[in-house]
Amino acid sequence: MIHSAYDTNEGERMNTNGVDEIRKRKAEWQKRAATSSRQGQVKFTTVSGQPIELLYTPDDIAHIDYLTEIGFPGEFPYTRGIHHNMYRGKLWTMRQFAGFGSPEDTNARYHYLLEHGQTGLSVAFDLPALMGRDADDPLSEGEVGICGVSVSSLADMELLFKGISLKDISTSMTINAPAAMMLAFYIVVAEKQGARREELRGTIQTDILKEYIAQKEWIYPPKPSMRIVVDMIEFCSKEMPLWNPVSISGYHIREAGSTAVQELAFTLADGFAYVEECLKRGMDVDSFAPRLSFFFNSHIDFFEEICKFRAARKIWAKRMREKYGAKNPRSWTLRFHTQTAGCTLTAQQPENNIIRTAFEALAGVLGGTQSLHTNSMDETLALPSEKAVKIALRTQQIIAHEIGVTNTIDPLGGSYFIEALTDKMEKEAEAYFEKIDALGGVIPAIEAGFFQREIAEAAYRYQLELDNKEKIIVGVNEVVEEEEKLDIPILEISPEVEIRQRKRLAELRQSRNNADVERTLATLKQAAADGSNLMPYLIECTKAYATLGEMCQTLTEVFGVHEEVAVF
Repeated sequence: MIHSAYDTNEGERMNTNGVDEIRKRKAEWQKRAATSSRQGQVKFTTVSGQPIELLYTPDDIAHIDYLTEIGFPGEFPYTRGIHHNMYRGKLWTMRQFAGFGSPEDTNARYHYLLEHGQTGLSVAFDLPALMGRDADDPLSEGEVGICGVSVSSLADMELLFKGISLKDISTSMTINAPAAMMLAFYIVVAEKQGARREELRGTIQTDILKEYIAQKEWIYPPKPSMRIVVDMIEFCSKEMPLWNPVSISGYHIREAGSTAVQELAFTLADGFAYVEECLKRGMDVDSFAPRLSFFFNSHIDFFEEICKFRAARKIWAKRMREKYGAKNPRSWTLRFHTQTAGCTLTAQQPENNIIRTAFEALAGVLGGTQSLHTNSMDETLALPSEKAVKIALRTQQIIAHEIGVTNTIDPLGGSYFIEALTDKMEKEAEAYFEKIDALGGVIPAIEAGFFQREIAEAAYRYQLELDNKEKIIVGVNEVVEEEEKLDIPILEISPEVEIRQRKRLAELRQSRNNADVERTLATLKQAAADGSNLMPYLIECTKAYATLGEMCQTLTEVFGVHEEVAVF
């Protein structure tokens, strides 16, 4: 049984004796059960390669103290959830990721999703925007509006949120290297609507460290990039108390091929790195930590994902209280958004992706997520169609209202398997923290290629398992349909989007006050050089209708551009 901190000595002796008897009986049972397992090549491991025992019993969790290591929801160490009443009090935010084509196209999709029950907005930007380039940049050719919405200026952001009251809705924006510029755009749009900064609710990803580790969308070298992140955290802690200035993201680390433990450890290590940089700035930990949020992947291994989320809350709570001295309980609570795993979706038999997504979403809910995006069945083929995205949203609504999983908190808590695997993942994450510390911290580990090498090796091992059919993906390496016919609608982005966006930018450059643009860009450059917080200067550039690319280019003149060292 799981020990209580209040067991008497006699009770502890009884517990020990009981566990000893269970171990004895289990060993006898295993001799009989060992020959009855399914034969063949299939490995009985998690998708990350964690060995799984044939059976879990009280002896696997006898070392775990319930009150100190698991506890109650809404109480330290938050293993079972960060709220006392969890989904009985409030459901998770259903926040479908959306963005494609022009700002007008995506604005229409937002209105469609809100009409069908979505409760928060989430912005996907196109590749030029993610890289800090305008739609008319020569390097943007062929990519404008293709994998997300094209936003190059305040004018685009105004169109993106036309008819949507920003003070009345929570918005998430997935962008990193140019996050500060997009936040400035958002602030100015909201203020033009009559909203105050302190009313704005939402999250901007900003997590540049994971870009160097996995997603590879950076502009500046790590150190000036960290300076910009801290500028944003400092600004938001003073002016936007309801806004999350960083969403520390494991999602892309997992999509790059990491294991669940690597996602857990590398994501939290990034989070601790941001905390330490803010402390170096002289900020009080409780002035910013309550607004740090996280973004995790919910992969296909149902139980492993639930344990990952539980372990993440526990590790974060302990570090924030015991290492960084946070006194506000809200600084101890790890709040996170979840997205189902894009890398598990298959182009083969794409309707199967609906089923995969449902299980991944359920794992996120049982793991205690605060908001959730469910991928659409057609996302390996194109950006999702309206039909596909509605099915994805309905998946969340069915989980929320029909199957009973919101009735009680952490219903799998206390499972011998769940508690044992949660404990094991925590220990393995701690081992990774020791390796990272030995390398000098996150940035030296990035520069040494540590994270990149670990992820590459994990991805290679998994691919070998698929090739050898030690792991099965339905429709890919088993039950394959040789002459499959796709019968689902595909969203296509017209080349006209890029033409219109380039024309709009040309008109903007003609109509704005270019003297104001040059003046505000000059003050931005000076602020970058003298160490001032950049956010007020970016807001002034935004009001003058300086473009995203112009602001990013101005900063490269001071900070330079990052070039990755190849890892072999």
